[in-house]
Amino acid sequence: MSSLKKGVFIMDKVQSNRKITTMGLVLIIFSTIFGISNSQTAFYQMGYASATWYILGALLFFIPTSLMFAEYGSTFKDAHGGIYSWLEKSIGKKWAFIGSFTWLAGWVLTLVSLLTNMWIPLSVTFSGVDKTQTWSLLGLNSNETIGILSVFAIILITWVANRGLNAITQISYFSGIISVIDIIIFVGLSVWLLVLQGGHFAEPITMHSVTQSPNSAFQSPVSIFSFLVYAIFAYAGMETLGGVTDNTKNAKKTFPRAVIIATVFMTLSYVVSIFICGISANWLKDLSGSNINLGNVRYFMVTNLGSMFGEKALHMNAANSVVLGQWISRFMSLTGFISYFGEFLFLIYAPIKSFIEGSPKDFWPKKMTKLNQNGIPSFALWIQTLVVCLIVLGVSFGGSTAQAFYTILTDMNNITTAVPYLFLVVAFPFFKKNFANNQVGAIFYHRRITINFVTVITMATLALSIIFTSLQPILDHDLQTAFWTVFGPVFFIIVAWIFYNRANKKA
Repeated sequence: MSSLKKGVFIMDKVQSNRKITTMGLVLIIFSTIFGISNSQTAFYQMGYASATWYILGALLFFIPTSLMFAEYGSTFKDAHGGIYSWLEKSIGKKWAFIGSFTWLAGWVLTLVSLLTNMWIPLSVTFSGVDKTQTWSLLGLNSNETIGILSVFAIILITWVANRGLNAITQISYFSGIISVIDIIIFVGLSVWLLVLQGGHFAEPITMHSVTQSPNSAFQSPVSIFSFLVYAIFAYAGMETLGGVTDNTKNAKKTFPRAVIIATVFMTLSYVVSIFICGISANWLKDLSGSNINLGNVRYFMVTNLGSMFGEKALHMNAANSVVLGQWISRFMSLTGFISYFGEFLFLIYAPIKSFIEGSPKDFWPKKMTKLNQNGIPSFALWIQTLVVCLIVLGVSFGGSTAQAFYTILTDMNNITTAVPYLFLVVAFPFFKKNFANNQVGAIFYHRRITINFVTVITMATLALSIIFTSLQPILDHDLQTAFWTVFGPVFFIIVAWIFYNRANKKA
């Protein structure tokens, strides 16, 4: 469940409740941001060594930006434009529009990622294993077939979304509950298996394993540092809760205390989850195959976990243990598909509606801001669908392998998600300067030297992670991956610039 979706639902609930206590805020932050799939992705890419980068991500990104967003949200609690309002009052309309348009781009590319990944759990549900790499439609290869299916799927989902909010809300709530069930099953079976194995991990815990990635793709300094963008993505979403400070009891003390507690709890949860993956999965034995990629790795882990559980706990033979693993994977794949669908249905509507309603109307053609009889910006949704279709077809018909296909989509999504945070962090000193004498609400950064130091450290963390993630495929002479990795933010920044200049000329 995405941070935006959970954040919106929680904010709706918060607004009708009493003041939030420290522990209540800790639970809100944790439930909004934490996702066990981030730990599974981390283990697949860097093994136990990924835990160090998740700790750094918390210290260098999550804590400082959370307090920044709390100040933004508290000061602009009556503004309805989200991060557009924050940026406009700090660095002006132009950069506010470009920055928030890039924020929207992050969600558009999340749609692309969800759209192409949702076929994997569907395949596992029916086959017990991921067979998407064998799919072929009208002589097309697997990536091209997934691309065509994805185009038909988003057209159908956009049509459903245009029918109104009732269907969106009901499916989204249901998919959120399902995602919690998935976590309970994976963690519960893993801990049970660990007890049965007498504390033995399939992936041995050694000094080498916690400092060195077993993945050959993460051996150079550039590739290792580029992993930080994955850690940043794992902590993304706090901006959706920026306005919650107004509903927090004694916010000046409660919010920083809750952020620190939530950071410790969430970082420990990510680290523990990464090591939990190693209870049943040995990286070289179970995850190094060419048929495993960022899209299907979690289902390979679940199947492997179920097989080992059948063998150790139920004393099944090897064949029956594999069957049990496949059935557990089928169930979690079905719930995963429902969760994907619910999340997709929500994200196709909420971000673009929020952005269009929050930004100045004169920046948009009249058709883009017009709502249909169900209160949905129908034309804007169909334009968004066209953009998603073009990106999906561009990547899927690019001739890459399945592994490269999902890596491209993941990296492109992660970088485009990280870029808007650069705007928010860079704008923060200007925000503090502009509102030095009339800032209201919670204030956590007081001294100018502290503000500048935190801004520089956080900005450097974001910038270097983005640069190294973009640089790595170039060093590998993989120009296709390099192009698509930087395509997202560059393309949408250019589009935003064109929209802004067009609006200025009309004015």
